[in-house]
Amino acid sequence: MSEGEKPAVRLLHLHRNDNVAVLMQDAEIGATTRHGARCISIPTALGMGHKIAVAPIAKGADVLKYGAPIGFAARDIAIGEHVHLHNVTSRYTVIEDMEAGQR
Repeated sequence: MSEGEKPAVRLLHLHRNDNVAVLMQDAEIGATTRHGARCISIPTALGMGHKIAVAPIAKGADVLKYGAPIGFAARDIAIGEHVHLHNVTSRYTVIEDMEAGQR
């Protein structure tokens, strides 16, 4: 590592089919990480536990975590981009949430 270069941020990729991975530590703007042979740049500062895309996710495509869909992309999501409420639509409906509260 050269002077001024930051160490790579560690990721937790939970399932081989997942298109997101979880940050295992805070990431500064421009931090990098590795996923397989790919070097990924993280364009925004993010805290530990947040998800980033490890593959491009097209608008309308499933966002996969734990090998299962957790929602779908509300817009195209680039590799390294934060994956959260601002660009993912949940698959859960208001009715399902209301019914869960009545149990």
